[in-house]
Amino acid sequence: MKIELSGHYSVRRLLLSSLPNVMMMVVSSIYSIVDGLFVSNWAGTTPFAALNIVWPAIMVVGAFGLMIGTGGSAIVSMTMGQNDYERADRLFSMLIRFAVILGLTFALPMFLLMRPIVVALGAEGALIHDAVIYGRILSLSLPAFILQMAFQSFYMTAEKPRLGTILSIVCGVTNMALDALFIVGFHWGIAGAAAATAIAQLVGGIWPIWYFSSKKKNSSALHLVKGRWDGKALLHACTNGLSEYVGNIALSIVGMCYNLQLMRYIGENGVAAYGIIMYIGFVFAAIFIGYNLTVAPVVGFNYGAENHAELRSLLRKSLTLMFLGGVLMTGLAEATSRPLSAIFVGYDTELMELTVRALRLYMLSFLLCGINMFTSAWFTALGNGLLSAIAAFTRTLVFELGAVFVLPILLGIDGIWMAVNVAEVLACCLSVCLLLAFRKRYHYA
Repeated sequence: MKIELSGHYSVRRLLLSSLPNVMMMVVSSIYSIVDGLFVSNWAGTTPFAALNIVWPAIMVVGAFGLMIGTGGSAIVSMTMGQNDYERADRLFSMLIRFAVILGLTFALPMFLLMRPIVVALGAEGALIHDAVIYGRILSLSLPAFILQMAFQSFYMTAEKPRLGTILSIVCGVTNMALDALFIVGFHWGIAGAAAATAIAQLVGGIWPIWYFSSKKKNSSALHLVKGRWDGKALLHACTNGLSEYVGNIALSIVGMCYNLQLMRYIGENGVAAYGIIMYIGFVFAAIFIGYNLTVAPVVGFNYGAENHAELRSLLRKSLTLMFLGGVLMTGLAEATSRPLSAIFVGYDTELMELTVRALRLYMLSFLLCGINMFTSAWFTALGNGLLSAIAAFTRTLVFELGAVFVLPILLGIDGIWMAVNVAEVLACCLSVCLLLAFRKRYHYA
């Protein structure tokens, strides 16, 4: 079916339209964990733990792309809803240029400061050496990574979500093939894993620039064009996408705190188990993210066009789909926790049993995770980055961060794995309150 932002969205149309973005995010999440699979099975537990130590730091910077993409796509789609497509192109182009500048600005400092960064994140001994190698190689591809993250939000706005899916598959195949070549074939270890990821990021970040700026006519609703800087629009886009950045920063900070707590209570095995949970959890969360990438531009378009009836319909249907999806994914995660753990650490019985129990406790959070993620995306799509940031900030940096330090005192190691469940329950209560409190302001009551 042809993907367009206008028109009525039934449940069937929502599901079919979101399929390309869901596939894009699932494929992206799968190839992002390929490094972990290869490193864990062919390099060992220490390099695997090193990878998980440094990745949150890379994401802190890479998340700028998500901020630009989510906040910017909402502004661009609203402009399209007002039937001003020329300005939409100018805004889109400005945001992509800004993403390039941010990537170039952060690449060198991250490269030079990687050793003190990984030490501050809790790396010790051999972990430091491996984490520095992985982090420095990925810091060189930061401009492409930020671009890749930004473009993911614009494919639906450009009415080209299938393009994102195809590119994700290309990047995924590139990463997996190079992992096999560099790690298994050349025995480069964690350096090979980083090189494979960096090259895949270059493909995902640079190719869309060629596509959207091509002089050949295409059916994309957005194009890269020359234009002046619009400081007010840029600030609006960044503040509007701040919630997604805060959310990712918060996840990275929480991840660092998990690693610190796990090193304290368990050691390297705990960090390795948490890394596996994050990989599997990201695959499941990718479904929610892909749906939100689809529905957010549609919400922004209808808000810009003042189609309040469609906004109400989108909210009701989306909340229902998020809840049902959460139930299905939680059941699937509980049923497959052992075989999924065995894929990563089947060679180590003790580590596998630890991972299985951790997964079964942690994955209960997906019952409510989708509703909370959608609430943040909903307010971003409406142009209210502050409310979106409040929802994202409290969910992670307040509720989950607090729980990860308090619950282990009361419940021991299990308290670490259950922290996210407590956070999602509290965040769901906040989400409901926010949706009810602002229903009249945005006319979706």
